[in-house]
Amino acid sequence: MADELITSNEDGPTPRRIADAYVHALADLDPLTAIYLGLNLEDDRLPDLSPAGSDALADLSRRTLADLDAAEATGGLDDAELRCARLLRERLTAELAVHEAGEHLRSLRNLGSPVHNVREAFTLMPSGTEQEWRIIGRRLARVPLAVRQYRESLAAGVERGLLSGPRQITTVIGQIDEWVAGDVPGGWFGTFVKDAPEQLGEELSAAAVEATAALAEFRGWLSEVYAPAAAGTPDQVGRERYARWVRYWTGADLDLDEAYRWAWGQFHDLAAQMRVEAEKVRPGATPMVAMKWLETDGPAIKGAEAAREYLQGLMDQAINDLQGTHFDLADPLVKVESRLAPAGSAAAPYYTGPSLDFSRPGRTWLPTLGRDSFPVWDLVSTWYHEGVPGHHLQIAQWTYVADRLSTYQVTLGGVSANLEGWALYAERLMDELGYLTDPGHRLGYLNAQMMRALRVIVDIGMHVGLDFPADSPFKPGEPVLPDDAREFFGLYCGLSTDFLDSELIRYLGLPGQAIGYKLGERAWLQGRANARAAAEARGEEFDLKAWHMAALSQGSLGLDDLVAELSAL
Repeated sequence: MADELITSNEDGPTPRRIADAYVHALADLDPLTAIYLGLNLEDDRLPDLSPAGSDALADLSRRTLADLDAAEATGGLDDAELRCARLLRERLTAELAVHEAGEHLRSLRNLGSPVHNVREAFTLMPSGTEQEWRIIGRRLARVPLAVRQYRESLAAGVERGLLSGPRQITTVIGQIDEWVAGDVPGGWFGTFVKDAPEQLGEELSAAAVEATAALAEFRGWLSEVYAPAAAGTPDQVGRERYARWVRYWTGADLDLDEAYRWAWGQFHDLAAQMRVEAEKVRPGATPMVAMKWLETDGPAIKGAEAAREYLQGLMDQAINDLQGTHFDLADPLVKVESRLAPAGSAAAPYYTGPSLDFSRPGRTWLPTLGRDSFPVWDLVSTWYHEGVPGHHLQIAQWTYVADRLSTYQVTLGGVSANLEGWALYAERLMDELGYLTDPGHRLGYLNAQMMRALRVIVDIGMHVGLDFPADSPFKPGEPVLPDDAREFFGLYCGLSTDFLDSELIRYLGLPGQAIGYKLGERAWLQGRANARAAAEARGEEFDLKAWHMAALSQGSLGLDDLVAELSAL
């Protein structure tokens, strides 16, 4: 399909046409990508999760890079085309490096693995009509095949000695336990299809039971075959694998030792700020004591639905206040939905973007983790990050300007460190604008900043094999090992034990991803500072609203390009 779309245009292939042809070709090969983008709505397939399926995706990337070589060789490309070409080449090259290292054969982790993505796909599918439910039913019937193909990939990894770490295996087994449990036949899937039209109930319930049986069988294989094979596999990946993943997540070849040192400076600065704010919350209290009080005795919302409504109101208010003052938002962007995450999700809140036509709006998701009480001290800053002005404004604005760039630049070409860096910048922006004057809310914001600084320390330290530095208040000179990293995290981050346990597993399963928040924010702040300085050097007043909209309308960039592009706006 990619070749047909490229060569059929009488003006010839350009990087943006090639990029968009890649999007549609990938959506054909990977129906989960199509679901996320809102494409191919009549398609009822699931992706081929076998090694052959992964190889087909890699072959598409190689063909696309060859097309890009040919287009660039003709010359005469304008800046917009060159920017798209740089992104497409960098992203596909980084993805191929990960594939060629066999990472798809050990893709088992507590967040974002193929089995997680299959389940999440059903929460994103339209379900307003009987026909849409029929498509859901046919796709649900394909879950057992997808699970078998995924198992085939992991088995191939066992044969090649490419295995996931034991902590990931144990965690995923526990998650599947939740998915298959419950009083409703079919577990989570059975509960999901309860809202289907009555005339389809029997068919969908049967498919849910079969899907859940496949998951239960897969769980047994993980316990009885995969886990014993993986015994002794390090949870840390080492410097070589880590550097490959850092390029994948950040779009840059970072100086890991410099980033580690910089993060320690951030740690000491944030620790000092948190001591000041903790005194305002509880006179004489340390930050950890103040945050524990906020968690157990501070203001809280009772009931999951009430918490969802509170977070919806928080985002609606932010849009109302920021519209016209710090952002100019088109009508489709002002709608964002607050949702409760499905049972068995990871502990961290998350965001899913709108479909390309905005028929599915952007959504934030709150994991309830079985709770009925939701302290607000750390929710406010988190929803500025996940919703408005964080992920929603960036991702929805990218979607809105897709026709001016390319669909690829605003969807599949997204670079995690750019996205997460903007979201952390958004939290800081709200603090700068005076939205976090409540001592509890501001301590929550500082704690979120501390968590992101600790992520850089812990993630790089564990995977690369560094030591705690001489000025560390915790085990100076000793290696950063997972158990010590978890203890260190708990001493300086005032979030729940369950959350921090989940976070450690996440860092071990997604090496390099967690450092992008703080390092991405550093890039956004440096770009803004440079743009402001340039305006002042010209004798002009810096227009922050105009800068925000220009920055959010340029599409995805890796950190190698981000600072330069932001500085020039």
